[in-house]
Formats: sequence, C-alpha cells, structure tokens
Amino acid sequence: MLSETIQVRTGSRAQVHDLTGECSHFVAGHGDGLLNVFVPHATAGVAILETGAGSDEDLLSILRELLPTDDRWSHRHGSPGHGRDHVLPAFISPSTVVPVVGGRLQLGTWQSICLVDTNVDNAVRQVRLSLLS
Repeated sequence: MLSETIQVRTGSRAQVHDLTGECSHFVAGHGDGLLNVFVPHATAGVAILETGAGSDEDLLSILRELLPTDDRWSHRHGSPGHGRDHVLPAFISPSTVVPVVGGRLQLGTWQSICLVDTNVDNAVRQVRLSLLS
C-alpha cells in the first residue's frame, strides 16, 4: 500500500476544499487500485460532488440548515455552535474510496473529491491518501 498525508489550510470559515488535483497527482503512474481518502478529524468529512457550479455552496447551505450554529448542542467547547461540527461526520463520512485504473481516478465527468470542513476553530487539516494496488 502506498500512503501519504497532505496538509490542507481551510481557514476561518466553513468550506468545501477540492482535493481532486492532489489525489490525481498521488495516483498518477501507479496502475490499478483503490484510493482511500481519509480525514483523521472528528469535525470534517470527505464528499464526492460537483464543484464550481454552486453545489459546494449548496452543500454548506444545507448543512447550516440541518446543523445550525446555535446553543442546542451538548458538546459546548470552542466557538458557539461547535457541537454541530462534531455531528458532521455522521452526515458526511470522514472517508471515501475511488477506483483507480491505469493511474487515473475513475471519477465521473463532474465529480470532485472534496474535504468538507465546518469547524472554524481548526484552520489546518490532515488528509490521508492511501492507494491499495
């Protein structure tokens, strides 16, 4: 298995960060296999979705509706409403697997691999890329 950790700066606001370029570079030249993308954080997830056409903002919008940043959460440390960030991985998994054929990701035309991070208290994220040949 080939494995590497990359660091992603997400900043101080909720965001969808496209990882497709980094993932493509990681698998290039490595033949066939399965790419696992994993975030070892209790407040982030990985999603496959279209970016740049509004879907990324739509996702953040619906997450704000489903998981508001108010005082309803039992988990209360950090920024107001931070408890919702700890519920996020139940909705957006902390990992995904993508087939790789001939060193190329087998994503659909409009699909991108994205880090979804709503936690404004942690501006730097680790992402583990693992290729199982």
